[in-house]
Amino acid sequence: MSFLSLVASHRNRELAVLEQLQVGADSLAARLVAQGGPVAGAVVLPTCNRFEVYVETEDPEAAREAIVDAIAHASALDPVTVAQALTPFEDDDAIQHLLAVTSGLESMVVGEREISGQVRRAHIEAQKRQEISPRLDRLFQSALRTSRVVAASTGLGTSGRSVVSVALDLADASVDWDGARVMLIGTGALAETAVGTLHGRGARVDTVFSPSGRAQEFALRHGLEAVDLDGLELAIRQADVVFACSGGESVVVTPALVASARHGLDTPLTLIDLALHRDIAPGVGELRGVTVVGLDDVGASAPGESVGAIEAARSIVAHAVARFGDGEAARSLDPAVVALREHVFGLLEREVARIRPGAGAPQDAIDRADETEAALRRFAKTLLHTPTVRAREHAQAGEATQYLEAIRALYGIDVAVPDDACPVTEIDNGSTHG
Repeated sequence: MSFLSLVASHRNRELAVLEQLQVGADSLAARLVAQGGPVAGAVVLPTCNRFEVYVETEDPEAAREAIVDAIAHASALDPVTVAQALTPFEDDDAIQHLLAVTSGLESMVVGEREISGQVRRAHIEAQKRQEISPRLDRLFQSALRTSRVVAASTGLGTSGRSVVSVALDLADASVDWDGARVMLIGTGALAETAVGTLHGRGARVDTVFSPSGRAQEFALRHGLEAVDLDGLELAIRQADVVFACSGGESVVVTPALVASARHGLDTPLTLIDLALHRDIAPGVGELRGVTVVGLDDVGASAPGESVGAIEAARSIVAHAVARFGDGEAARSLDPAVVALREHVFGLLEREVARIRPGAGAPQDAIDRADETEAALRRFAKTLLHTPTVRAREHAQAGEATQYLEAIRALYGIDVAVPDDACPVTEIDNGSTHG
């Protein structure tokens, strides 16, 4: 069985494309698993700036076709357009990508912690709906453990910067946060983060609206007032800030709604829209006294992280990918395989980090970097194939000692990796020092 992931994100796709791909995302995994075809288990990860599908399958090509067809059917996009928008990763590459995403290394704001909560939520939903296979379940558990290790063992993300915090910083120009009245639209992971962040800035979060009907539960949990569609206009009228992150499939706030809500008012209104499927319609920001902050604005202003912290995090991810490998059976055959994989993946991640273009890079530079990264990953996979096969052959022939000596001689790798080289125990056992 193989892992396959199909990925589109802010790094290489326009937000409008990601928005189209996510139509029908809530039921995509169920459709794929229910077909009884090549997909044994599936997890869908739709966030404000990425759309990813992870599956376990015996036939990656057939699974890819099934995923593309299902997305095309739900979104009304042409299958060719869908296929071109989704970058495929298989096996080690899929494992590496999920672990890097969950650790915040692929985020719009590098190191942000919100993504781990979104991955956890997607994992839990797949478990509840019985759409996940045992091995895919183990992969997501590994990704979440690795994310915790990265957070506890590196300086990545210690600034506390996130998509939410950057958006609020951008809104500073039009909002006096002390006592500002906030209305939430949405009840997902971003909304949970937003409540605490807004309170920390002195704002009052008063009301919440949910297009999916989950407002009451969220309101009870946070001591807010839940409003329905009929109460939406009044809630907007009473707010200084509308924080929207529902990710629903229809626009919630229209120019007509805001104009009606603000009739006779001179006070400013700021709307922050972090939903990939925009909650705030185009044109709202053209109204007098109204300011809109969107995902594009966040992406253009996202801060960087220190090179040292990113390298340390990538080293941990590479280590975790190597140890996941083919599971416990592969590790018991020969620990040298793990050490060799760690060595190669560590070198690979350092080279990938060097070729990554910075924020705001032109599309052609991003495309070239993606092509180079794909070539490097293919090279690494080819490089590891023969030594891995030989390790199993030598183990079965009782010649493990000779193989270990060869690994030391050829690569200079000490198979007995020092305990302090990387937090192995934390990754394997799910514990952290933090």
